[in-house]
Amino acid sequence: MRTAYTSDQIRTAERALMARLPEGALMRRAAAGLAAACAGLLPRVYGSRVLVLVGSGDNGGDALYAAATLAGRGARVDALLAGSRTHQGGLAALRAAGGRVLGDSGPEAVRRAAGPADLIIDGLVGIGGTGALREPYAALAEIVNSVDATVVAVDVPSGVDASTGQVDGAAVRADVTVTFGAYKTGLFIDPGAGQSGVVELVDIGLGPYLPDADVVALTDPDVAGLLPRPGRESDKYRRGVVGIVAGGDRFTGAAVMTVAGAIRSGAGMVRYAGQDQPAAAVRDHWPEAVISTLAPGEGIDRVGRVQAWVLGPGLGTDDDALAVAESVLADDLPVAIDADALTLAAARPYLLDRDAPTVITPHAGELSRLTGVPRQDIEAARLHHAREAARTLGVTVLLKGSTTIVAEPGRPPRINLTGTPWLASAGTGDVLSGILGTLLAAGLNCYDAASCAAYLHGAAARVAAGGAPLAATDVADALPQVTRSLT
Repeated sequence: MRTAYTSDQIRTAERALMARLPEGALMRRAAAGLAAACAGLLPRVYGSRVLVLVGSGDNGGDALYAAATLAGRGARVDALLAGSRTHQGGLAALRAAGGRVLGDSGPEAVRRAAGPADLIIDGLVGIGGTGALREPYAALAEIVNSVDATVVAVDVPSGVDASTGQVDGAAVRADVTVTFGAYKTGLFIDPGAGQSGVVELVDIGLGPYLPDADVVALTDPDVAGLLPRPGRESDKYRRGVVGIVAGGDRFTGAAVMTVAGAIRSGAGMVRYAGQDQPAAAVRDHWPEAVISTLAPGEGIDRVGRVQAWVLGPGLGTDDDALAVAESVLADDLPVAIDADALTLAAARPYLLDRDAPTVITPHAGELSRLTGVPRQDIEAARLHHAREAARTLGVTVLLKGSTTIVAEPGRPPRINLTGTPWLASAGTGDVLSGILGTLLAAGLNCYDAASCAAYLHGAAARVAAGGAPLAATDVADALPQVTRSLT
């Protein structure tokens, strides 16, 4: 499991560790790791051209000491001192190793230095930076983003809020971010995650001094340990029966995709309940499903035994949809609520007032309708609004988007690190709902089921895409391969 922390948590841990170390020891540990990472990105260090952008904070010192190591190995290093002050020990080390300080810090001079550089080290702003970059840092970030050099950010890309991932204005777009001591929350959450490139963690000894994590991210072993596995005595009921209420006359495919996600992720049985047209589509595509055709306005009383429900994809928002939604939500079983059912709940908050386990799976627009917070505000601060929605609505929230977040009251949010931009395709969210329903029916709690469903969904999308466009059915079809690789 990867754990990530806010700036305040990191700084508190650093102070505790520095009290036990000789002065400057922590910075030299960080700089040694940074120099090693930078050297590994160059075809060879000797003769390479390196530009280091130095700010006023400690990460400017980290950058100078790392640059001094590269200069000592034969790299041509130019340093731009952009801050109001400079770490004098790092600057002396760089000069002693043969590095040069640029005398002209104007935009054209910086472009001339950046153009031929093989590597640029961004040491402008560290984890204490918040809000928009001020000049000259904003202009320097734009120049860095315009050249072909490999860009390495020190601890966090300049312009990215280390605690939230928010970006207000210009920000450095790094190929690699070398972060020290622990992952920062903002490196996991867009838009900051999108600016960070590959994140490499350098251990500087903070572990014993870190508090409980701000956020966590599951890895392959974590998911493998949580996924239910059938035993010798398993039958379809022990493995879990998921009930699916999805699709309508307008969106019949939503029913097919949701059932696909459930079956391909290992449901013991899928019971589908819907009106004539979506029921016929499910029967044609998935003969494994047990189908109950509902009359208009009918509830789920005669569907049969299930262990969890999926409610909403393509269901519609008319009176018939409301009637079946009310019947599902009146049950005392776990329910995953998606799509049209979220629209119904936004207009009728009583639908979410239930004691049974409940997961909602909104995108930012749906969460906006549920909470009244403008969509753009949610997009700008996804972690905050996922936490707040979980707290105020009293449910587990799986907030979909470029960064998928699972939030539940009393637990650290989980950030999903799998996925691909190709996943932004119609029907893929329906597949996710089917996976989630399967895991709820198998007995996982809402927090684990939502986290594992997001992980499997993203991993399957990567397999299915392979760098090319995908369809929702491709994601469902890749699920067995992903499960096999984990278990």
